[in-house]
Amino acid sequence: MTLNPHPLALALSLALAPAVQAQPIQSADTNADAAATLAPITVSANPLGLDPDSMALPALVLDGNALIERRQGTLGDTLNGLPGINSDTFGGGASRPVIRGQTAPRVKVLSDGSELMDASSISPDHAVTTEPLLAQRIEVLRGPATLLYGGGAIGGVVNVLDNRIPTAIPEKGVEAEAEVRGATGTNERAGAVSITAGTGQFAVHVEGMKRRTDDYDVPDWTSKELAGSYSESSQGSLGLSWITPRGYVGVAFTYLDSKYGLPGHNHEYEGCHPHGTHLHCGGHDDHDHEGEDGHDHDHEHGEGEDPPYVKLRSKRVDVRAEYTEPFAGFEKVRFRGGLTDYQHQEIEGGEVGTTFKNRGYDARLELEHKPLYGWRGVIGLQNSFSDFSAEGEEAFLPRSDTQSTGLFLLEEYRLADWRFEVGARQDWQRISPEGDNPRSSQSGTSLSAAAIWDFAPQYSVALSLSRSQRLPNAQELYADGVHLATNTYEIGNADLSKETSHNIDLTLRKHEGDTTFSVSAFHNRVKNYIYANTLDQYEDFRLIEYAQHDAEFTGIEGEVRHQFNKVFSAGVFGDYVRGKLTGGDGNLPRIPAARAGVRANVKWQQWSGGVEYAHVFRQNDIASYESSTAGYDMVNAVVSYRNSFGSDTAYEIYLRGTNLLDKLAYNHASFISTAAPLAGRSVLLGVRVTY
Repeated sequence: MTLNPHPLALALSLALAPAVQAQPIQSADTNADAAATLAPITVSANPLGLDPDSMALPALVLDGNALIERRQGTLGDTLNGLPGINSDTFGGGASRPVIRGQTAPRVKVLSDGSELMDASSISPDHAVTTEPLLAQRIEVLRGPATLLYGGGAIGGVVNVLDNRIPTAIPEKGVEAEAEVRGATGTNERAGAVSITAGTGQFAVHVEGMKRRTDDYDVPDWTSKELAGSYSESSQGSLGLSWITPRGYVGVAFTYLDSKYGLPGHNHEYEGCHPHGTHLHCGGHDDHDHEGEDGHDHDHEHGEGEDPPYVKLRSKRVDVRAEYTEPFAGFEKVRFRGGLTDYQHQEIEGGEVGTTFKNRGYDARLELEHKPLYGWRGVIGLQNSFSDFSAEGEEAFLPRSDTQSTGLFLLEEYRLADWRFEVGARQDWQRISPEGDNPRSSQSGTSLSAAAIWDFAPQYSVALSLSRSQRLPNAQELYADGVHLATNTYEIGNADLSKETSHNIDLTLRKHEGDTTFSVSAFHNRVKNYIYANTLDQYEDFRLIEYAQHDAEFTGIEGEVRHQFNKVFSAGVFGDYVRGKLTGGDGNLPRIPAARAGVRANVKWQQWSGGVEYAHVFRQNDIASYESSTAGYDMVNAVVSYRNSFGSDTAYEIYLRGTNLLDKLAYNHASFISTAAPLAGRSVLLGVRVTY
């Protein structure tokens, strides 16, 4: 008899095991003997400058060697596997973070506090325009207390920090980094270089990268490689800053050029269209295969042809500034702004099928006031504008202008072993579409309150309550057309109203000592949750309409780590989330399966390494028209060697293996999980030098 424990029970038992804050497979930065000498880590995305252990909701900071050894080609793949974080993979060129079962638009991705203004929130085949190979640090804030960046971010916020705008003059006048890497399985070839130089009050920064991968290997599948899973990317930035003892102001220009394949593309459904609530994909006699053009669109269509691909180009100007003691009553003023000109084309057979464009800006101003009656806090204003358009065969969205304004406040009060936090945000949004579609003008109010109690040395417990409101976006309101990337015909609903989420989050931490841990449980009840409701299905093609229904999300995530001695540490981790419609009306689609696993790390002199085993459970809690996904095992490992040339130059050589068991794995969170399995075994060798 096969033992098959319920995934929630096993995730709970691992998360609550009496042992740590398990980190991703990583090296010396997190060892106990090094911890005492490291500077305190503060979370940039939190304007109060708190460290992760002092925040009301779980926060994760990935930097240093842990980030270097974990980086993948996309942001979603880089973060995938951390507690509570998955990705909605789409081959090798695109993947978005999935946090607590939520992805875009309920997960915000920021570039040092400023929105990216790409097209990744529209579809999972649209890449997130941030480059992990050039990232210096990635912060992940889970849960709805991220309302400072919009009431709709009930899943969380991912803040990617870089060096493109210098904030300090290099001590020796020049700082530089260079990295090269290559891998089997994906045949990755990549390199990056970054140089900062400065004198007096001025500093300049130049950086660039280039990466290329081929179609990746898939074990035990219909073919050896996944056609259309290749990717190519290059990026360059030039930044300049004026720096004084009280702050800085800087500007940077970034150019990104990318090309990647679209696996799972199927022309068979091009002629599909709705008849009321039913899907018609052939002649008018039934769901036959004869398209409107009279040709037979069978499964052999396009066999032998190269898959379509995306050619992406993004031009972005960033402005960042900080200044201490700007005027009476305030300790700091902080500004973040980005101006983006984004375009990508979906090309097939050498011809452009659809062109997506997004031109817009995002500006954010924060003022940190001095303590007032014991309260310390930040007030701020955010304003953004987006001119989005889609032209061509799959232009399922009308051109639309979206104007958003947000006013927010975050305050904290400390009393003995307690810290109290309150926050509020008011949003206004206006969407003006072309054509006969009605204009949408809505507003939302979000509130949060939290208490953190350091009830014993090294221990704390945090309780967070919030009410968050998210306003429907242009896609949910106005979509109308075939979207072959996700094998759907999308229908928007201009009558959608805002959704309101009531959330509770409880976190228990032990943040010092040989044994450390962090365990969080959460429950979100969402009134008028907006989701893609499947009305009908023909083979793998679905007719969806954006609808509203009350929903709830419940989950737990945790990690535990124990430092046995100066050389060896180990830990366990697990996560589970359940998303369903209330009233017994079924589950929500593409909710990630539960996971549980163990990690072990070693450090000896200049050597460090780690191995990780994770089991992803079978996902049987499925929505209508959705199929269950089999579970799988994943083994990853890394080993690295660090040393230096003299006192100025350090280097690291690292070897990382992923999916070492070479298992066939399907990602339930992916729109094309059955058409695009995860990559098989791959071994990556990298060398990094810093000066």
